[in-house]
Amino acid sequence: MKLGFGSFGAKSMIGLDIGSSSVKAVELTMKGRGSEFELTNMGVAKLPSEAIVQGAFLNSSAISDSIREAIDNGKIKTKHAAAAVCGHSVIVKKVSLPTMSRAELDEQIRWEAEQYIPFDVNEVNLDFQILESGGTEGQMDVLLVAAKKDLIDDYVQVITEAGLIPAVIDVAAFAVENAYESNYETNPSEAVALVNIGAQVVNINIVSDGAPAFTRDITTAGNQYTEEIQKALTISFDEAERLKLGGKQSEDSKEVVPQEVEQAMRTVSETVIGEISRSLDFFAATTADSRIEKVYLSGGSSRVTGFESAFHERTGLPVELLNPLAKMAPNSKFDDELLEELAPSLGVSIGLAMRRLDS
Repeated sequence: MKLGFGSFGAKSMIGLDIGSSSVKAVELTMKGRGSEFELTNMGVAKLPSEAIVQGAFLNSSAISDSIREAIDNGKIKTKHAAAAVCGHSVIVKKVSLPTMSRAELDEQIRWEAEQYIPFDVNEVNLDFQILESGGTEGQMDVLLVAAKKDLIDDYVQVITEAGLIPAVIDVAAFAVENAYESNYETNPSEAVALVNIGAQVVNINIVSDGAPAFTRDITTAGNQYTEEIQKALTISFDEAERLKLGGKQSEDSKEVVPQEVEQAMRTVSETVIGEISRSLDFFAATTADSRIEKVYLSGGSSRVTGFESAFHERTGLPVELLNPLAKMAPNSKFDDELLEELAPSLGVSIGLAMRRLDS
């Protein structure tokens, strides 16, 4: 799904995933005639826990510092970057409009958008894509995206201050879709749910007929695990974060009872999965001719112990961790075990790095 704000002419693009807990920077190389990619460079850097809160940039200088650190860690020389936005300042809607040309829709889109978005149309950046499938006679389906200018400006500022050139601002759910479609055999007649679980936001994108049929961002996400463990065990945020992902306690911490961690994790998993499944149920109830066949989980918090099996038990749907590196050409510079561990959290950055194919 190549839809976003901005344009570019660079052959190489950094996929820059600015999450609320870390920054991931990825660079790909096209192999052969463009049918295969190779992961060329990759860098990751942590963000201070309060730098981004509920989508608001509270410490821009710290975010820029983390972007530079991720770029340095990955030894990336490319300057053009694609980033992704999500959350309550981003609206994605599939709307039905009278059939018209793209040029005509370009002229009318702002007026049409006023009917569908809850923001002042003068305060947003707009983009759209005419969908090939669907639409009754005399009508066409259009995917409409609106993002608040303030949000876009925040991303442009931190990327620029990090010494990069912001070329594209995409939508996180669409970036994951790019990564999925480039690595898996897709069946247009089947609907799949792409669920990207970040620290503060979960991006849900149900893809049907080769296009997003339903998108939603929810704010019950990975940090709730950390906060619940922290509260239950009276430990630091960093220590709780390590335990969340199955790590060991630090030597100077008090002994943690495994059952206490498991109970805290179980409680949050039930809440997070409940929120996601309600969105999937809403789609099922409002879409009579399309049934979800499979769920692909991505994002750092998709690796929480037991989450995948608990999701399947709650929804009854086949569930799999998304591997955005599944069809990548091997690169011996990367450790296979490290890539396997990181892969589910690279969906957004890999999908963004593919945006240079927009020519």
